[in-house]
Amino acid sequence: MKTSKSLKATKFNLLNFKSIPTRTFWITSISFFMCFFAWFGIVPFMPDVVKDLGLTPTQKWNSIILAVSGTVFARLLIGKLCDKYGPRLCYTWLLTLGAIPVIACGLVQTPLQFLICRLFIGFIGASFVITQVHTSLMFAPNVVGTANATSAGWGNLGGGANRLGMPLIAAAVVSFGVADAEAWRYSMVIAGVVCFLMGLVYYFFTQDTPEGNFKDLRESGETITTKKDKVGFSTVIKDYRTWILFFVYAACFGIELTVYGTMDDYLQNTFQLSRLTAGNIVLSFALMNIFARTLGGFFGDKFGKLKGLRGRVLFLAAILSLEGIMLITFSTTTSIVLGIMFLIMFSLTVQMAEGATFSVVPFINKKAIGSVSGIVGAGGNVGAFLAAMLLKSKSAVAEKAAIVSSEGLGEEVMKSAQSAAASSAVSSGYFVIGFIVVLAGILSLAIRFSTKEEEVVKNDALGEVSPELITVKADY
Repeated sequence: MKTSKSLKATKFNLLNFKSIPTRTFWITSISFFMCFFAWFGIVPFMPDVVKDLGLTPTQKWNSIILAVSGTVFARLLIGKLCDKYGPRLCYTWLLTLGAIPVIACGLVQTPLQFLICRLFIGFIGASFVITQVHTSLMFAPNVVGTANATSAGWGNLGGGANRLGMPLIAAAVVSFGVADAEAWRYSMVIAGVVCFLMGLVYYFFTQDTPEGNFKDLRESGETITTKKDKVGFSTVIKDYRTWILFFVYAACFGIELTVYGTMDDYLQNTFQLSRLTAGNIVLSFALMNIFARTLGGFFGDKFGKLKGLRGRVLFLAAILSLEGIMLITFSTTTSIVLGIMFLIMFSLTVQMAEGATFSVVPFINKKAIGSVSGIVGAGGNVGAFLAAMLLKSKSAVAEKAAIVSSEGLGEEVMKSAQSAAASSAVSSGYFVIGFIVVLAGILSLAIRFSTKEEEVVKNDALGEVSPELITVKADY
């Protein structure tokens, strides 16, 4: 078989800034961080937004759903665009155009305007897909799982860092004489401007592959794949493995988003913690992205080295099942000590499962990494949406029944009954979701790879690429 040396990085050295893959890793991770920071940037200010715009509880909930819904469609689309135009241009446009609704969110005057901005802000959540595509193009199979997981974990950290970052930005703005009630608006504008600037950085300081940009390669008579090797989007959606991973990512990243969004109230209602204490616990849960997701990708690579592609799948199935077991156990715990312990274990396993998922994704279809990443990434948001709807419906029914049963017994009794009902409903919801996660772990075992796919990976691990993956002169 004819082979050629690949320029992909075979070592994950984060301090080698002369390396194109390393520079790309840092820029794409920071861009991803800023997108998530801006995407969830309004969350710490929601009490101010509700008061300023007069949002109803329904409008507040709808804003959350719209932000997630926008991301689903954007992730499905952006993957295909990455395959066609390359991650560099896609990220540049996403950051520069995505900055517009972020800035506009700080200028809204009505609830409707706010909801529209939330819908379009959700589009920058597609940044995850571009980051995964770009690192997949830059790093060799022996370290691609670690690279993907680390960039994703550090990027996801933006969704938790804004709990500290946005209030600090607001405090700085207030120190310049801006009224407290207006600080959230200036903070969103600043976040949007930073996203726009990162778009410019991405355009001028990155390239699509170690060999060059897609456009330049094609103009010079070269292309990433031969004409006969090009695959359509229909090929990707017909591959059953893509949809299993769609379900798997819904069961890890989707559940992380849902648990992250509901845990504050659950800890307060179940363990009678203060809002500050509960918030700090949830923040530490998000901060585990610094290392936990990387561990998932790292072990995915290690199992891949030992057992081939099947080894990656076996690790994914194991860690995903363990995630479900941890959530089931946590949902039945009434002790604060045991609860925190199992919450930490759940946090570790759910983020490792996310890393393990994207240690498998690059090998499903190497000629359409963007399309596969887009579909699987969208699965995470679909999972978050469905899990949130399950918890919302259970809580609404339980709280309504509690209010009716305690009517006439005083406001204090009614609030206590409502909190207990909400805690019980969410607990039972976590229990059900845990079993669904275990089911996803078992189902992931159905992912299989052909002997040819295993051989291609072995060649890549030796620093070689097979003919269908090398840059070749076009013959047309």
